Amino acid sequence: MNQYITQISVEALGLRMAEQDPNLQLIDVREPQEVAIASIPGFLVFPLSEYEQWSQNITTQLNQGAETLVLCHHGIRSAQMCQWLQAQGFTNVKNISGGIDAYSLLVDTSVPRY
Repeated sequence: MNQYITQISVEALGLRMAEQDPNLQLIDVREPQEVAIASIPGFLVFPLSEYEQWSQNITTQLNQGAETLVLCHHGIRSAQMCQWLQAQGFTNVKNISGGIDAYSLLVDTSVPRY
């Protein structure tokens, strides 16, 4: 799984979210306790630690051809998820560079940092 992973900046994420595109898929792979501290509305939460619970149904829950943006705390776990999604046949996956930490610093300071 060494495919190239497209990156998207948190500023570009903010612009994409403002467009309110109904086909845009937003995934957060952080743990429930992290999401409880800080979250961005509209993201579906698929914690990596709960992989066994959601992995079998991911292709029925999500559109493999839709633009899919993946978030974590800093961008490492989301990059892993991007690679896995690509291996499952997703064709338009982007890693949110800097994660929610960068989003709270550069886009929406009301999102708590941790």
